[in-house]
Amino acid sequence: MMNNVLKGSIFIALGAASYGMLGVIVKLAYHDGFSTAEVTLSQFGLGFGGLFILILFQKQQPVLATRTSRVKSILKLVVAGTSLGLTSVFYYLAVQCIPVSVGIVLLMQTVWMGIVVEMILYKKTPALRKIMSVFIILAGTVLATNLLKQSVNINWMGFGWGFLAALCYTATMFTSNHLELHFPPLKRSLYLVFGGLIVIVLIFHSALNKGLSYDIFTSWGILLSLFGTILPPLLFTRGMPLTGIGLGAIIASIEIPVAIFTANILLKEPVNLLQWIGVVLILLAVVLMNIRKKI
Repeated sequence: MMNNVLKGSIFIALGAASYGMLGVIVKLAYHDGFSTAEVTLSQFGLGFGGLFILILFQKQQPVLATRTSRVKSILKLVVAGTSLGLTSVFYYLAVQCIPVSVGIVLLMQTVWMGIVVEMILYKKTPALRKIMSVFIILAGTVLATNLLKQSVNINWMGFGWGFLAALCYTATMFTSNHLELHFPPLKRSLYLVFGGLIVIVLIFHSALNKGLSYDIFTSWGILLSLFGTILPPLLFTRGMPLTGIGLGAIIASIEIPVAIFTANILLKEPVNLLQWIGVVLILLAVVLMNIRKKI
């Protein structure tokens, strides 16, 4: 039993670390002169192709019978996948304007946004520990984004893109955990990524005809698709059943320190003590939200 939990924890930690590295890879691609259009198109284009190839070599898994037709289920997943594509677009626009360490903290506002969504949809007052977690996250965000020291020089456009990314990420997390769960995980990921690819092509369609550099597909695009659309779904779907949602969510929060640490090492982004304290507060809030003991 413990071996399975440990194995699941490693899978989830690797999946979260993969997501955490995305912002840094995007920044490095920007430094090489690539645009947001090139970055997102390559990530989702190669990611869709990679998932499709994996499904071809995967042992056929039956789709559980439901009252919803197969075509309707696929359409639901594709539409839901648009939020996945928008998350990447907004997050990558954000890290153009602000440090990765700030961008990842803004993206993780989805933790408390998810509580608000559940409260609205299910008309249920959240438990006290969840309300406490929201205030801890907000306090941690103020520290982790260095708001106390940057009140004059805040890039509000970057913050705006970051919050939009968090809103879309919240929608993605909700649909991923509630929509068409009878589909095999790889196929669900494929249709979600396809939906993301469609919305990205619609947003950046003009870039396809205006000097789009296809070099991105043989350079940073490979890493972006691997760490952003291929590895995380595989690792999470392997790990979550072994750990459970509560422990899995706690381990997945490793995405934040991984992003900040790699940005500090590879991009030389400065991170002060107050920011690290903010990160610790956010991580503690995630733990508080997911512990089984009720307050």
